This record gives sequence, C-alpha cells and structure tokens, in this order.
Amino acid sequence: MTRVLPPKAERHRMFGSVEPIEGTKPKKKEDMPDLQNKPSDYFFPIQQVGISKVKYPVMVESVWAPETQTATAEFRLTTNLGADYKGINMSRLTEQLHSFYQVHLLSPETLRELAAILAREMNQTGAQIEVTFPWFFVKKAPETDKEGLAHAELTYKVEFDEATGYQTEISLEAAVTTLCPCSKEISEYSAHNQRSFVTMSIRTTEDSQTDWKTALVEAAESNASSILYPVLKRPDEKAVTERAYENPRFVEDLARLVAADLYEHEEVREFTIHCRNEESIHQHDAVAKLHYNKDA
Repeated sequence: MTRVLPPKAERHRMFGSVEPIEGTKPKKKEDMPDLQNKPSDYFFPIQQVGISKVKYPVMVESVWAPETQTATAEFRLTTNLGADYKGINMSRLTEQLHSFYQVHLLSPETLRELAAILAREMNQTGAQIEVTFPWFFVKKAPETDKEGLAHAELTYKVEFDEATGYQTEISLEAAVTTLCPCSKEISEYSAHNQRSFVTMSIRTTEDSQTDWKTALVEAAESNASSILYPVLKRPDEKAVTERAYENPRFVEDLARLVAADLYEHEEVREFTIHCRNEESIHQHDAVAKLHYNKDA
C-alpha cells in the first residue's frame, strides 16, 4: 500500500511547528544592546571564564614519523575578568580558535601567541588555554621490525599574564608494561605483570627547543619493564616477555626512574609524575605520585 504524505511544511505544522513572529527587537548587531560590556561594579573579579570541551582539528609536527599529522583536539579557552566587566563575548573565543587552526601548527609556541590574542580581544589582562589531543608515532616490533602506530595523549597548558608573561606546562600520558618484583621473587616460576600508565607534567625554560613529545615517551618507556607494541609476531612476543622478566618494576620504582630522567634534562625546571598500574591479580590499582621543583 502506498501512502500519500502531506507536503513537508504541513507535516511540520502537524508536529508542532509554528510560523515565526515579526518581532520588535533590533536585528542588526550595531543596534543590539551588549549586556556583557556594560560597565559597573560587579563585586568580584573572576580568574577564568570562557568555554570548554571545544573539539577542533589540529596539525601537529613531530621528529618521529609521521612527521606531520592531523588530530582532533579538545580545547578549553578562558580569560580573566575584571570586577568592572559583567562578562566576556564568548563568540570571540571560537572566532580566534578558527583563525588559529587555519594557519598554525599546534605547539606551545603558537598557543602562547593565541593566549595573548585572546586577552587582547577580550580587553583583559590574561588568558588561559588547555588543549588535549592524541599523538601517533611509528613503533617497530623488537625482533621482526614490523611497524604499527602507537599513541600517547598530550596536553598543553598555556597561561598569559600582562604583568608576569607566560607559563607553559606540557603533559603526556604513555602506556607501558611493568612486572611485579615481589611476584618474581616468591614464585617458583612466572610473575604477574600489568599495563601501567605514566603521566608526566613538566615546566620548562621558555627558550626550550626540545620536542618534548618524544622525550617524555622515551622517559616512560625506557624505565618500564617493557614497551607496548602495536604489532607483535611470535619472536617479538618472546623478546617482550623476557625483557619484562629481566626488568621488574614496582610502581614506586617506575616513578623514581622516570624522575631521574626528567631531572637530567637541564631545560626541565619542575615536574610531576603520576604512575598507575592496572593490577592483574588485584581488583585495585597501584598508584604513585612524585613532584620535584629544581627552583624551589
């Protein structure tokens, strides 16, 4: 049986749509009131106001292949707000992000430029940007050299203040393998292991030219029991499990060894390390946190 449907406009009316009213309020921007910019005493300044969970494509460069890649990043864009301002024009934040995405590669340097622009566009003295994105890199299997793409999650936090300048924090979370030293010591054979997550946050010198993506991944992987690989054949699996057995690590061991690597980087002035082991024989995770400030 073929149904004869009413026209689309009529179908919409059947389901509640109504015609727009003519209205009396202005339609041109220059004629509309701007409540956010109405000066007065609004009691308190606000340290951060803006937008979050903004997803945008970004271009990323790396010294590891693929050297240039596109990622989907999540942004948080805020500025401070003086007590004499009611609010900010938040549409300007997305306007500037769109202009940024069209011409800039994503890096701490370009984000510092964007933060200064946001503060200026909002007539404020400071701005803050936080962006998180996945970064991919080629990883070869240890014996067969079979290639695949591994990934880590990166976060850049940039703050701009007219009086004090810029503050930049770079964070990276990498996944590795750890093998329990206690299990290896007490068992007749074998030892339990787990997937571990190492999150490193660093504050560097402003003139740093290091590609911290690769440096932080190396700090996590080189100090773990074993590296995680996207592609493993049987010879590779043998090598990985034996390497883990040869390099047992408590969660405390991993935090301290990663800290030693970061301490040796002269450009790193402060760092925080979070290690989390997804225990394979417990229902809980094992965690460790280590913070160090060279300038304290």
